[in-house]
Amino acid sequence: MSSHAEEVAGGARFTFGENWRRFLALLDERRIAEAEDSLRRMLEVESLAGKSFLDIGSGSGLFSLAARRLGARVRSFDYDPQSVACTRELRRRYFPEDDHWKVGEGSALDENFVKSLGLFDVVYSWGVLHHTGEMWRALANAAVPVAPGGKLFVAIYNDTGTQAARWKWIKKTYNRLPKLLRAPYAALVSAPEEAKALARSIVRLKPGEYARTWRAYERGNRGMSKWRDIVDWVGGYPYEVATPDQIFDFYRARGFALNKLHCGGVGLGCNEFVFEKTGS
Repeated sequence: MSSHAEEVAGGARFTFGENWRRFLALLDERRIAEAEDSLRRMLEVESLAGKSFLDIGSGSGLFSLAARRLGARVRSFDYDPQSVACTRELRRRYFPEDDHWKVGEGSALDENFVKSLGLFDVVYSWGVLHHTGEMWRALANAAVPVAPGGKLFVAIYNDTGTQAARWKWIKKTYNRLPKLLRAPYAALVSAPEEAKALARSIVRLKPGEYARTWRAYERGNRGMSKWRDIVDWVGGYPYEVATPDQIFDFYRARGFALNKLHCGGVGLGCNEFVFEKTGS
């Protein structure tokens, strides 16, 4: 049994790949276009033609696909075998037999493996490194393959103190439940916030607004699915957090300058950072 399988069986790790496999059934051109737009916005480019792109923790493979469609040479890897299978499926669908998109299995915690991949113009890891169980080690390793002058795009859960600590317990509980109880548990946990959102739309006499948050969720949410994101959020374990200042100071000490930041109003969600490697 692999280390990943042992962690899942022991309730110490969420099956991200299983969630992504279900998401692929929903994937369409509109969601892919949203993913492409999110890369353009944060990287402040129109194209990635001629660039190399490393996707650390590729998950569904959507952002590897988006980068490839924007013209990049892509290398994708994930620790979860089902996530690797999802990424390979997207390559098969959209770029079969493509020499400019390579997919494999690996861990962000394995420094030697990360070093072996070489250097990249863009290293991307959105909402991944806080799920490794050793976030700061993973963040350090993510800096290793960034070429001089290259960009590092990471997104890390926001530290909200006791609220984040409570969610760690919720996530741990999800992964210790029998499989049949996990979806109802995710629905139950998310119900209070969903009820508030519905109530707000009713008070404004616009009940359709709440329905649109489900139907058109991918718009402005990187092409994602609301239910898949809820399951990922409730079940996503291991779970670590950091303040924006901690991430900024961590990478500044490693020769990186902050190019772009999105951290306003994210609550428990992810702060997004794009750094440029200015030092050796």
